[in-house]
Amino acid sequence: MKNISVLGSTGSIGRSSLEVIDKFSHRFKVVGLAAGRNTQLLEEQIEKFRPKIVSLERKEEAEDLRRKFRGKSIKVTFAQEGAEEVASFSENDIVISAITGINGLRPTLAAVQEGKKVALANKESMVVAGPLIQDMISKFGAQLIPVDSEHSGVFQCLAKEEMGNVKKVTLTASGGPFFSRSSFEMNDITPEEALNHPRWKMGKKVTIDSATLMNKGLELIEARWLFGLEPRQLGILIHPQSVVHSLVEMSDGSVLAQLSPTDMKLPIQYALTYPERENSLLPSLDLSEIKALEFYEVNVEKFPIIKLARLALEEGDSFPIALNAANEVVVSAFLEQRIKFMDISDVVTEIVENHQKRKAQSLEDIFDVDRETRRVSLDLLKKRS
Repeated sequence: MKNISVLGSTGSIGRSSLEVIDKFSHRFKVVGLAAGRNTQLLEEQIEKFRPKIVSLERKEEAEDLRRKFRGKSIKVTFAQEGAEEVASFSENDIVISAITGINGLRPTLAAVQEGKKVALANKESMVVAGPLIQDMISKFGAQLIPVDSEHSGVFQCLAKEEMGNVKKVTLTASGGPFFSRSSFEMNDITPEEALNHPRWKMGKKVTIDSATLMNKGLELIEARWLFGLEPRQLGILIHPQSVVHSLVEMSDGSVLAQLSPTDMKLPIQYALTYPERENSLLPSLDLSEIKALEFYEVNVEKFPIIKLARLALEEGDSFPIALNAANEVVVSAFLEQRIKFMDISDVVTEIVENHQKRKAQSLEDIFDVDRETRRVSLDLLKKRS
């Protein structure tokens, strides 16, 4: 029996993770949950899974939760420190890191520093702190298993391969809800339209990132540090069917591919059971029913944010931090209907292209760049409005 803590338990990945854990209750037990502000759902999760420690974003809600569960053997914490406490809980065997954005970085590091097995769904941690995390994994003996479907696919393809034989890794993208739209139709897109993803069920921020293709840009940077690849070895293809999640070209010309149904429960299950496999919770993939698998190059004129992500990937150092921070601020503004859809790429482009590159080797350096970029982003949004 393995003990698991879920960071971001009330989000999309967190809920799917708990479904997987519930189906394999003979193998896994929940001991910790960290959530944001969805107290009602967290209470339901506590009643079902009986964790020993939980965390909420705000102190007031944590105190309410303490009162409701008074007399139960459960510790209630709050804020960033609370999430870190859940991540580093001594009884953890596996930590699922699924807090969205850079807010997931410190809890992820807390789990790594305790030498835990980390099932990583928080791509931003690797984007802004990939080298630091890899150093800590080596130092503390932690294990990192990717949960993003594309990186899980690469991980599976490379399971028995020598990295020196890898020529190129290609991540696939569904193209989001606007793949077939012309460029001149893109500016009047509403948040409701952008949140209507044709293939995947995800949280709001990730769904908007999928619509702009920023999600795929961030995943390129994540893949570099997860697998020790050079920028020239990484690429993207649009694949509307979302059946092939990644392609790995080897030095002899062979191309390995990972295919599976479009459901995040599969990479979550693989991360939790690795190196073993369990029977799937989902129906088998039926290629005869799908019939066609299509692949297209990315139209960078329609999705200019991919050029920015490539720039950040190649420049390295503080560039990925600035890219991520600017995007988080601007996506929030779009969801609040303060800017238009194409303003997302315009504002992020202006910020990243004017960013002054510097080293960011420590956690303090990373958060300094993040705070500064957020300030610049907010100032630019005020000027534009």
